[in-house]
Amino acid sequence: MPQPAMDDHFKPRDRNDVEAAVQWALGGGKSLEIIGHGSKRALGRPAQYDATLDISALSGVTLYEPQELVLSAKAGTPLAEIDALLAAQGQALAFEPMDYGPVLGEPEGRSTIGGVIAANLSGPRRIKVGTARDHFLGLTAVSGRGETFKSGGRVVKNVTGYDLCKLLAGSWGTLGIMTDVTLKVLPQPEMEATLILFGLNEAEAGQAMAKAMGSSFDVSGAAYLPDYLAARLDGLGRSESATLLRLEGVKPAVAHRTEGLERELRPCPAMAKLDERLSRQLWRAIRDAAPLGADTEAGARPLWRISAAPSAASGIVARISPASQLFFDWAGGLIWVAPPATPDCGAAAIRRAMAEIGGHATLVRGPAAARATIDVFEPADGALGALTKRVKESFDPKGVLNPGRMWAGI
Repeated sequence: MPQPAMDDHFKPRDRNDVEAAVQWALGGGKSLEIIGHGSKRALGRPAQYDATLDISALSGVTLYEPQELVLSAKAGTPLAEIDALLAAQGQALAFEPMDYGPVLGEPEGRSTIGGVIAANLSGPRRIKVGTARDHFLGLTAVSGRGETFKSGGRVVKNVTGYDLCKLLAGSWGTLGIMTDVTLKVLPQPEMEATLILFGLNEAEAGQAMAKAMGSSFDVSGAAYLPDYLAARLDGLGRSESATLLRLEGVKPAVAHRTEGLERELRPCPAMAKLDERLSRQLWRAIRDAAPLGADTEAGARPLWRISAAPSAASGIVARISPASQLFFDWAGGLIWVAPPATPDCGAAAIRRAMAEIGGHATLVRGPAAARATIDVFEPADGALGALTKRVKESFDPKGVLNPGRMWAGI
């Protein structure tokens, strides 16, 4: 396998090279930073690594069967390449993975499919189809022991013993280096439309989104933006708060369901409908948290991603700084929060809110000094912390793979 360059940078060509890189690290008591194109490199605890293992050369779709709704690819394959291939067949990754580039000051379009799965990225359609983890069928990976293992297959129900796909999705490269992944794909909706309710406050928007999600109109996106963020998005045309409800499917059904949902939600101060082009543009911006992106007024602020029960959204917001900029996705189940810049990035208030109400908070954007001293991911304490350490030790007993990225000492 290629030896590390002068800057201690491995770029393996195949799975055997990945194994050899891990064996090199084990033999020398070294640690490895695992990256693809580095689009999420600034997310997580800052840590010192002895070498970088760059899997971007492990690229290419290895199997695609449109009729079977299944796709396999090497982990370093650009997400854009997979999206283009699927779109040509009228299909897509239904979980709509976000691109972290716009909020981390990186160029957009640099995500790899391995990075998407490692971070368990899911966009607005999560409320309808689930997370990336739910569409992850199989993998080949190399553990921190330098051993290759496989899990899953090409169908959803193919699990005996541990479901390692579920375990590695969202593990941020701390348990294994994925070299190949297999995913379920779905037909791309024929068209979409968005119904907008203007002028609602947070509580009213929460009630409207809950009512829409509980209806028979099959809503596939539900978000709320206060007036100061709605004004940043093209296509809304008004500087008022905006509650957004997306409907997808075949054209006649979308038109019928949009009209029915509009009747269901009356009376409302003001409503509008977006056509397909503007709707797609708008939901892409919401998917990527663009209203709080690095190039916006909020770009100098820290950014938190809070996942909680939709009914808890108002209570969480009431417990954090009133000077925060924020918006809701997932019908209130996902809150993007940019608090004022402070030494702890607002962590004290946010962690207190999580303890009192429940939920998970991740610091997505913040200076390295703060990320080194506060919990970037939801704290793994008590029994959960002990279990997390045991799992890490099972896959990576010597702490070779991304040690300390998620939690100190793990």
